Amino acid sequence: MKRLLPVLSFLAALVCASAIQARACAACFGQSDSAQAQGMNAGILVLLGFVVLFWVAMGSFFVFIVRRGRLHGEPLPGDQNDPQHN
Repeated sequence: MKRLLPVLSFLAALVCASAIQARACAACFGQSDSAQAQGMNAGILVLLGFVVLFWVAMGSFFVFIVRRGRLHGEPLPGDQNDPQHN
């Protein structure tokens, strides 16, 4: 078992070193107009879209809560006419 580990490690390093195409993506090789680079850019934009959508939804929820509280005449926490904090 102790002799097998160095042999397997050497073989794994040899396989990794021989795969030139697997070392970097198309953007790292400088082919920014390739399909892989365009797909990566599209994926980044989609993920940014999800983040923006999440923050808009969170902000909208808090705006909804504040408007609903004011509509029913309930004081907001921290207001001067809040009976719980006076």
